[in-house]
Amino acid sequence: MATSSPDDPQPAVPYGTPDAPRIAVRGEAHLEVDPEIARIGVTVASRGKDRRAALDDLTRRNAGALDLIKTYGEAVERLETGAFSISPELKEKGRGERVHAYHGRVHITAELTDFTALGELTTRLADLELTRVDGPWWALRPDSPAHRQARQQAVQEAVQRAREYAEALGTSLAALVELADIGAEDARPYVQPQGRMRSMAYGAAAEDTAAAPLDLEPQRQQVYAAVNARFTMAPPTL
Repeated sequence: MATSSPDDPQPAVPYGTPDAPRIAVRGEAHLEVDPEIARIGVTVASRGKDRRAALDDLTRRNAGALDLIKTYGEAVERLETGAFSISPELKEKGRGERVHAYHGRVHITAELTDFTALGELTTRLADLELTRVDGPWWALRPDSPAHRQARQQAVQEAVQRAREYAEALGTSLAALVELADIGAEDARPYVQPQGRMRSMAYGAAAEDTAAAPLDLEPQRQQVYAAVNARFTMAPPTL
């Protein structure tokens, strides 16, 4: 078994030495910023006596909803089609599995950056027949400058806190030993459940006049970042 000698390198002392005391601090930052994007979910439905009729009707309604969303041009940053289904509705009475009607559904997700257009679009979509609108869900982009700003503020707070501890001992910081980004995932925006709008409509109104655009107030986003930092300082006189 190998044995160590006094000449072998010694591991670093985690808490420093009398000649190089260490300070361990945590820096945090909490920001509240405006959202950058808003997502809405659109569910288009159809109903028919047979499967083909339900499918044709769903195709027509889906195309109408997509065409309406695309008229908003650059205000719509992303448009995606999600789940699609055609399902039979069985008669409640009678023997055997007799189909009463077929129901079709297709789900669309739209992501907008123009919040003025958002209110008008959601209202017009909700005014379509057999169309349900959910949202909006407010958010920041993954590469939003707000995330960088929060991380930088967390580092600055860690340095300031360590400096204050050193000054309380009548000394000053010497060097940064470690900076640990322990909470990078927490810098993502937190979207509260109440920021979600209930479904606006399922079925169109009978009037020919267009509904007034819905006034939607963007929900402020909470951004958080935290770091752990270790510094050495000049030996204080105690």
